[in-house]
Amino acid sequence: MDLDAFTAVHSDEWDRLHRLTRKRRLDGAEADELVRLYQAVATHLSTVRSAAPDPVLVTRLSDLLTRARVRIGGAHDPAWSDVARFVVVTVPAALYRVRWWSLGVIVVCLAIGVVAGVHVATDPAALDAMGPPEDREAYVEDAFASYYDPGVSFATMVWTNNAWIAAQCVGLGITGVWPAWVLLQNAVSVGATGGMMAAYGELDVFLQLIAPHGLLELTAVFVAGAAGLKIFWTWVDPGPRRRTVALAQEGRALITVAIGLAGALAVSGLIEGFVTGSTLPWWLKIAIGALALAGFWAYVLVLGRRAADAGFTGDLDADRAGEVVPTAG
Repeated sequence: MDLDAFTAVHSDEWDRLHRLTRKRRLDGAEADELVRLYQAVATHLSTVRSAAPDPVLVTRLSDLLTRARVRIGGAHDPAWSDVARFVVVTVPAALYRVRWWSLGVIVVCLAIGVVAGVHVATDPAALDAMGPPEDREAYVEDAFASYYDPGVSFATMVWTNNAWIAAQCVGLGITGVWPAWVLLQNAVSVGATGGMMAAYGELDVFLQLIAPHGLLELTAVFVAGAAGLKIFWTWVDPGPRRRTVALAQEGRALITVAIGLAGALAVSGLIEGFVTGSTLPWWLKIAIGALALAGFWAYVLVLGRRAADAGFTGDLDADRAGEVVPTAG
């Protein structure tokens, strides 16, 4: 198809539809014309997509049809079905796409944490680096446990802080440095703290207070770091896509990851605020944390795989994201 000739033949109709969508008031004849032109331009868009998918023209017609559709049907108020679709399809699809990155980051960070913990627990010089003896003893005997103060304000503070860290890992992932630093800092900090508690014979207390919320909380931080590193790697190696297109597609999908992780961190915040410091038996606290973690991975692997098999990636659909030039693989 000759795209220039096609555009020359139909541009008057497109311009007329554009003018009608911009008018504040339409009479009966203009309203009928708007509907007729909407149907015609929808046919034009379908023809262009199938015969000559020029991204500029496809985006122009898609935007024009979107404005016309809003004018015909009125502004769209988000429905509960849209929210449910986002939660059940879009978010798990985005999380599922980074599952292998997440697994790799989790394994590496756990290894770093264990090494840091063993180093502090067995090396007197490393233990001394954790602070003066009196400060270490006060932390082990009182400060560590008293930090977990049950209540709404504590849960909210924990959630907002962790959600902000996760959002930074994704949003600044293009640097490659920030998510790597956050992951390293968290792994070393948690491991060293556990090592210090072990050196004073309080490893059981450490595990009992970290495990209930930490299973899900640390997983969410690790997944956020993995998402950030994936954006960085997309910049380094975009594959068959143009670098700008690849970054735009991955960036949009991984922002969805950040939103999903905010929900996971809200759950871990509730556990930290109302379970970790409670008087419940330690085994029940850990069981609650393990159940929350299992629920998260079931959400990612079951719903995410189903969404991925249906073709969803966590990115916007073509009409909202804009068309791209097809690229040979």
